[in-house]
Amino acid sequence: MDFSWNEDQEQFRNSVVEFAQNELNDGLLERDTKGEFNREGWRGLARLGIQGLTVPEEHGGLGLDALTAVGVLEGLGYGCRDNGLWFSINAHMWTAAMPLVAFGSSEQQERWLPGLCHGELIGGNAMSEPEAGSDAYGMQTTADLRGDRYVLNGTKIFVTNGPIADVLIVFATIDKQKGPNGVTAFLIEPGTPGFNLTKNVEKMGIKTSPMGEFFLEDCEIPVENRLGREGAGSNLFTHAMTWERGCLLAPAVGAMQHLLERCIQYAKDRKQFGEPIGKFQLLASRIVDMKLRTETARALLYKQAWLKSRRKSVFMEAALAKLHISESWVLSAQDAIQIHGGYGYMKECEIERELRDATASRIYSGTSEIQRMIIAPLLGL
Repeated sequence: MDFSWNEDQEQFRNSVVEFAQNELNDGLLERDTKGEFNREGWRGLARLGIQGLTVPEEHGGLGLDALTAVGVLEGLGYGCRDNGLWFSINAHMWTAAMPLVAFGSSEQQERWLPGLCHGELIGGNAMSEPEAGSDAYGMQTTADLRGDRYVLNGTKIFVTNGPIADVLIVFATIDKQKGPNGVTAFLIEPGTPGFNLTKNVEKMGIKTSPMGEFFLEDCEIPVENRLGREGAGSNLFTHAMTWERGCLLAPAVGAMQHLLERCIQYAKDRKQFGEPIGKFQLLASRIVDMKLRTETARALLYKQAWLKSRRKSVFMEAALAKLHISESWVLSAQDAIQIHGGYGYMKECEIERELRDATASRIYSGTSEIQRMIIAPLLGL
């Protein structure tokens, strides 16, 4: 496996890092406190092509392979301290744009993909329900075909980008008795009669990524807004989750690299008992562990992306990457706080936010426990 970058890839990645460092971090303390989405930053990243990294050029994207995409997104996470912004972008890409590429009709692709790629539209995915989180296919939201329209009823929670989305892929069942084989996906524009935002959700971390809850009451959707065939929702969801698990935390690897470098510099500069704190073995060991986690996380990220770029199955590799990166990010954020001592616990130091943001990565896109449940059977257990 060759994970080296050519000149064009390096140049693109470096331009993203530079843009993120210069344009995306100012005012973040205030935005995090208010839970405010950086729409201007979103537009700026769209001008670089980020929202359409892997979407084919004929649909308005850049048509890049998965390995190049995760390398660029890693650079975004390295330069951008606004983890909520890159989280919203990833949700938009992997759960809205790429399912449209794989399952959308030519009319749907023409209608939605150029706007999604160019940052004019914001997309998302509505799967989770009050009684269907990890048991995603145990949903209660129904879709009844009545003539040329489906009528949807139910509740959706934890909808990333929900309050700001222009289009959402909403999952409902046409027949509860069919289980996963009854699940069907629909393209819905917020503002459609019967599709109501009930509240914005306040979170512990990734606060700059808006999240909402929706209530569907006799919400009528035209047949042409069904995404894929009836009962294909489970295949669509699996396709989206494989992309998301494998690529979503690429920026987190960049964030871990930034934390590592910051801690190394602090350990050199900060003196206690007459010498730099990096000379103390226990503290130095924490930094070594941070380095080890960053390197292994990057290796798993790149491996699954390299395989995906060669059209290989990455179902297990994506789950391994998601599991390891999320757990490693949390541990490295904890180490960074401990290394900085009391300063690390202060909001103005901006490290405590990293831990709050990292904690969510063990939950979204399938909890760490779910990732282990995916991987174990693939090992023959």
